[in-house]
Amino acid sequence: MVGTLALATGLVGGPASAAPQDTLHDLAAAQGRYFGSATDNPELPDAAYAEILGSEFGQITPGNSMKWDTIEPAQGQFDFTKGDVITDFAQQHGQTVRGHTLVWHSQLPGWVGSLPSAQVETAMTDHITAEATHYRGEVAAWDVVNEPFNEDGTFRTSPFYTAMGSDYIATALRAAHAADPDAKLYINDYNIEGMGAKSDAMYELVSELLDEGVPLDGVGMQAHLAIQYGFPYQMQANMQRFADLGLDVAVTELDVRMQLPADAAKLATQSSYYGQVVDACLAVGRCVGITIWDYTDKYSWVPSTFPGEGAANLYDDDLAPKPAYDAVRTSLGGEPGGGDDGGDDGGDDGSTSGTLKVQYRSSDASAGDNQIKPGLQLVNTGTGAVSLPSVTVRYWFSGDNGATTYGSWCDWSPLDCSTVTHRVVAASTPKAGADHYLEVGFTSGSLAPGASTGEIQLRLSKTDWSNFDESDDYSYGAGTSYADASKITVYAGGDLVWGIEP
Repeated sequence: MVGTLALATGLVGGPASAAPQDTLHDLAAAQGRYFGSATDNPELPDAAYAEILGSEFGQITPGNSMKWDTIEPAQGQFDFTKGDVITDFAQQHGQTVRGHTLVWHSQLPGWVGSLPSAQVETAMTDHITAEATHYRGEVAAWDVVNEPFNEDGTFRTSPFYTAMGSDYIATALRAAHAADPDAKLYINDYNIEGMGAKSDAMYELVSELLDEGVPLDGVGMQAHLAIQYGFPYQMQANMQRFADLGLDVAVTELDVRMQLPADAAKLATQSSYYGQVVDACLAVGRCVGITIWDYTDKYSWVPSTFPGEGAANLYDDDLAPKPAYDAVRTSLGGEPGGGDDGGDDGGDDGSTSGTLKVQYRSSDASAGDNQIKPGLQLVNTGTGAVSLPSVTVRYWFSGDNGATTYGSWCDWSPLDCSTVTHRVVAASTPKAGADHYLEVGFTSGSLAPGASTGEIQLRLSKTDWSNFDESDDYSYGAGTSYADASKITVYAGGDLVWGIEP
């Protein structure tokens, strides 16, 4: 059933004939998905880059060459030259193409914004008709409308919204379908990967469009992630609710940036995020595939857009695979690095052979409310696997006034909260800021060398819901980005392996 649904998207293209048999796309195709990369015209003359692009990936998306300012810089004057280079490359390498994008508030030529409102709809439908017709049979799927929402779920202002209200979206989809009935049509946006106001707004929009019979095949989740902001909340469940509407879901622009310089811990967290995205897609039958927003840091958009951040992609600046590449391969069912040794990993029984540290961020907007909300993630910095049931973590805090009994919860974890244990324990030797601790453990699982558990979202409260004063708690920090936390302690087999006890 999974294979049937994915193949029906028209995006599971074959790899180049000379490609090795264990590429990322090969592994994804074996599971009924595609694995692709964005690219752009200035990059293609780089022969080493183009060789990997053409062999490792089964699908490509043009980063800029099909956007409005490139295709129709003056009204009624179309230039498909750059887009044709991309489709030609794809055809030469047995790849499918995702068209990006027909209608977007950004990268518009000035003439669009200068049109009287009464002329915008005709200009929009003319543009869609011309471009989708030109690429009919060459583009398997279109991001018809890109980024229609603000972060709070309200509609974004654009010349199209100003002229037509939200009806411009249905009008655009109908025009695209009329021009190319065989292409799969998507609405695409960022920060809709997890549950939240923006994804709720997308869910409401696509539900209404489907009820009205508007041609719509899927939702594109861009997935421009950053390790300092945590992994999207309930990503798999969010994908599934769109799939339950009868829509395909695609991860369309995946990258995972970090604050520079990169280090082993950040790269381990990045690897975990990439793996979690793949895992979520594979768990949802109608998640048809994943596209990374260019495969190499050499041509990443991140450093110029987010100063001080980068290292977001699967390959480094020298076109060498990074740990995240191995994480993706593993999640797709392959061996890291394409290897097939199948031998012992040197970890013995995996009980405590790794070296652990914990990273923390505060998920609480107030240090004086009635809940404590630590976000925690374990990182294995050693060379051997760690059996998670042997591990416990202690977050130290003070109960202050009020009830002396507590409740605790795991709200989300990529490990599944059913495998995460948690309880509040009174400290045997109470100290200022540390008369209790939240103890976190695991019922199953193993943490590979270099891997991270990913974010574990936790909460605790007193049973009378009275307030805390976290400001002087031993383990508390106000930082909202993950960082090593020496005042949160980690134990393996009962022995302290990380942190300083109060």
